[in-house]
Amino acid sequence: MLTIAALLPVAAPAATAAGNQTDLRVETYMLPSGAAKPSLDELRSRQGMETLRHKVRAMESDARLAAETVGPAASYAPSATEPSGSAPAASSRSASQVTPFATYPEPARTMTYEECRKGLGSSKKFFIKSRFAVCSGATFLQTWIRNNRPVGESMFNVRVVGTIAKNSREIKFQYYFTEMERTGTTATAGMKITTKGAIPQSWPSGVRYDQGGSMPGTKSFDELKQHRTYLHTVNAKPGQGSSGSTDLAFAVYEPSISITPPPGWRLSGALSGKLFMLAPRWDAATYLANSTGGGNPARRGAATFSYLTTLSYSTKAGAEERAVAEHIRTAFTKPLDTKPYMSAKKVPGQAAQEPLHRLVQQTRKDDNRKAAVKQCKRYWGANYSQGGARECDEYPFATTYEGAAQADYDPDAKKFNFSVKPVAKADNGAAGSLLLGFYAKNRFIDGLQDGFLVKITS
Repeated sequence: MLTIAALLPVAAPAATAAGNQTDLRVETYMLPSGAAKPSLDELRSRQGMETLRHKVRAMESDARLAAETVGPAASYAPSATEPSGSAPAASSRSASQVTPFATYPEPARTMTYEECRKGLGSSKKFFIKSRFAVCSGATFLQTWIRNNRPVGESMFNVRVVGTIAKNSREIKFQYYFTEMERTGTTATAGMKITTKGAIPQSWPSGVRYDQGGSMPGTKSFDELKQHRTYLHTVNAKPGQGSSGSTDLAFAVYEPSISITPPPGWRLSGALSGKLFMLAPRWDAATYLANSTGGGNPARRGAATFSYLTTLSYSTKAGAEERAVAEHIRTAFTKPLDTKPYMSAKKVPGQAAQEPLHRLVQQTRKDDNRKAAVKQCKRYWGANYSQGGARECDEYPFATTYEGAAQADYDPDAKKFNFSVKPVAKADNGAAGSLLLGFYAKNRFIDGLQDGFLVKITS
């Protein structure tokens, strides 16, 4: 998240009117949003400053991207090893009751400041509410030092919330400056803070962006404390992405903060701080909503954030997809009890390192289904469907690249690394309806540049 600069003096000391040398210095640090900070009394103790410096060094990390990032952005910079904060996986039912309709709900497209704050907590650097509502944040701490003795302390939190409205190509990044506090002797009125939202890389590289909003630029600590929130908008017009039916453009968006000390003071420590990069994406896929822009070519397609998300199936009594959920749970937890037999079976879709990928091409989807049905007949006989009451359920899904025919297309794939089971036709249909809604409402694109996971709840 941040590379800490040297914590040693970097400029000559200032002179007082009496001619004595007075060293006025501001040491700056960047910590996870909401992280506990030492008090001024603690900093003044014998080991206080060194304890703080050690804490900052221990938190240093080269990670700049969320662990869930997919697409080309995932290889642009180091990713976190720990998962981001996340909201519960969207489900077709509430926690207390099931719904009579297997309909995938609309993903969240808004996020309040309070949701971002709680989602980041005291240790997370990134929070994913949905593929259309994410946030990043950090705490900036300044220690004001005169002649090597801490005399004051100030801090502020910056949180950036990214949201995308339904069928919109515009991404809104809302910046929040909060918990702006100071104690002891400081010179915050003259300390300048520069805020930027940059796009350091795009795929393709020539994508141009329309940007707007009310970014603060450079303002003093006191000015930011008064206004607190600012908006940055980014839009990539269609027609700039990859060729073919997707018109796909990826990017990384990087919020950053830099500090300029007041006159007479010098700065050491973290001279600037870059929050976690966000990973926006634009498409105008012909198989997704708004592919024509409602007759307006300039509005074709929509934006999303390029992160893994999770499809949730329930084994709860009354859940329409229950039989399919139970089948997948067995494939996850007891793979050797599933058919076809494979000694080293481990089906994908359980962890970020092995997600599932949506498949649009019809011939390969048909081949996946044929390969699955062949195994159902092999183990349960030609009449496994019991006159049409049951269907051959397969996991991974036939609409993914990891389906039952994967080994026929990918020489590196393991043969029989899938599971089949005859299940009630109604349950299979409900599960399929949820899956198709999940694809559509989360704007999943075909291929290996996107991905998702599956979670079974009870």
